[in-house]
Amino acid sequence: MPVRFLSPAHYQAYGHYTGCPSPAQLSQYFYLDDFDRHHIAQRRRSRNRLGFAIQLVSLRFLGTYLNHLNQVPAEVTTYVAQQITLDVSPTDQALYSRSATFWDHQIDLNRIYGYHWFHEVRPSFQFLRWLYARAWVGSERPSVLFDLATAWLIEHKILLPGVTSLERLVARVCERAEQRS
Repeated sequence: MPVRFLSPAHYQAYGHYTGCPSPAQLSQYFYLDDFDRHHIAQRRRSRNRLGFAIQLVSLRFLGTYLNHLNQVPAEVTTYVAQQITLDVSPTDQALYSRSATFWDHQIDLNRIYGYHWFHEVRPSFQFLRWLYARAWVGSERPSVLFDLATAWLIEHKILLPGVTSLERLVARVCERAEQRS
């Protein structure tokens, strides 16, 4: 089985915004509840509060962290800023994205919200068991299995690995299931 089965569109969309989320997605992934607001309010500066909030909602939606806040659609930034009553400043966002606080917040988000790295033993084993069972029983193409795997990882709060790592893993599991059958 070839290792490369994803389209260029898959590579570009994986772990990134592909446009503005729909109103239904905004209300599901980008709404900040009281628990979220409590942790956001603990940040000292307004740019840190907004940056923490944007990283949180992006993590929920994409399943991974972005390298810079300029990758977030303006509609998302505005939606989040309105919920915590802050003004959006591109200068503040740029300063936040270049600061050490940007990376520290990712560690805090993992701890507070229970996200795990993909290569941790427990989540990785559960995922591999699910993926192998799906490949063994199902008849999905590898690209569909890749999309299902991405959704499973996001649902179980496991940070997405690199696109080629997940692609190779899905190909390996599909090949092993095919050999066994």
